[in-house]
Amino acid sequence: MGRILALDFGKVRTGIAVTDEMQIIASGLTTVNTKELILFLKDYIAKEKVDKIIVGEPKQMDNTASESEVLIIPFLAKLKTIFPNMPIEREDERFTSKMAFKTMIDSGLNKRQRRNKALVDEISATIILQSYLSRN
Repeated sequence: MGRILALDFGKVRTGIAVTDEMQIIASGLTTVNTKELILFLKDYIAKEKVDKIIVGEPKQMDNTASESEVLIIPFLAKLKTIFPNMPIEREDERFTSKMAFKTMIDSGLNKRQRRNKALVDEISATIILQSYLSRN
């Protein structure tokens, strides 16, 4: 079995989380500059067996697509071209940033540490992945 990779795609940064090989535990992996994301994914997938990629799906409260979805659609098309045999699924990411911030507070991180947006993105990706695992 391979890992499942989750992305909290952003205009500037993308948080990345990954499961263990048994696909039980979701853990934060890193945050990368979105401009370098494809290169990072190519390198990671060449080194690790990845069974699928989960991409966060930003939605409004009324279930319509968020404005950031317009950035994700072209990325998904590119991802499918580069990894044509890789299953790509979406997972609702509403409230993940708020949940990530709360997790940081509950973990005892100080204000300076909580301002680390890269860490928020990585935790958000982990929450997206855990949500996906819980549903499946």
